[in-house]
Amino acid sequence: MSRELAAVGLALAACSAPEGPAPGSAAQPEAGRYAVIGPLRMFYEVHGTGTPVVLIHGGGSTIQTSYGRLLPRLAAKHRVIAVELQGHGHTADVDRPLTFTQDADDVAALLKQLGIARADFIGFSNGATTAVQIAIRHPKLARKLVLISGILSGAGMRPELKKNFEREATPDDMPGSLRSAYLAVAPRPEDLPAVVTKSVRRMRHFEDIPLAAVRAIDAPALVIAGDDDVARPEHTLEMSRAFRRGSLAILPQTDHMQIMERDELLLPMIIPFLE
Repeated sequence: MSRELAAVGLALAACSAPEGPAPGSAAQPEAGRYAVIGPLRMFYEVHGTGTPVVLIHGGGSTIQTSYGRLLPRLAAKHRVIAVELQGHGHTADVDRPLTFTQDADDVAALLKQLGIARADFIGFSNGATTAVQIAIRHPKLARKLVLISGILSGAGMRPELKKNFEREATPDDMPGSLRSAYLAVAPRPEDLPAVVTKSVRRMRHFEDIPLAAVRAIDAPALVIAGDDDVARPEHTLEMSRAFRRGSLAILPQTDHMQIMERDELLLPMIIPFLE
């Protein structure tokens, strides 16, 4: 998969996700439910029992397109709470911009409703940036962080990818698997053009996370990226070192569109880290 195609996903919503199992139908999954969070009617799923682990999907994605391969194994030993954020999957868009800080506060509010005071967080792409914001804004909530293919600043992206934000994108620019997954489950499929526009604006005007704020995070962090990911390798290294208790893993021969398919490499690292 070329970096140029990965850039299209970035321009749509901070990095597209790989194609996982076939998207679900418009019917609500058996494990799925909704919570009222401010103006949002947020969709989430709960699987398994044990220590809470929160899964935060990538931009333009759903629970299944980001975590279809990892979720069953994680749920074997953990209580997995998988969310779909504003304008993604089963959660309809509302009249406000897309921001990582708002996403972080929405997830924290959901966990408060569920009576969860402390959890581990796994974030892919945009979800990794959101997980970092949760640890900054709600420090008591984050026990451990697994950050896959995330960035802390706009400068962290490869320059050739960042240039793609200079143009507008449409739903036709989305990877077909992500567009199909959205249209299959979205409460209002007609919102997709507006969601794409908001996603592009969020990445064009990426709000950098100061390294000082990351250094203040007490939670251990496992930072994972592919060797051909959307972030500059130097930025991924800087990101892992910014955490007081940070670890780094680089997957060989892996780009942004492939990394969540590499469950044979991800799970042997993630499961011991959480346990």
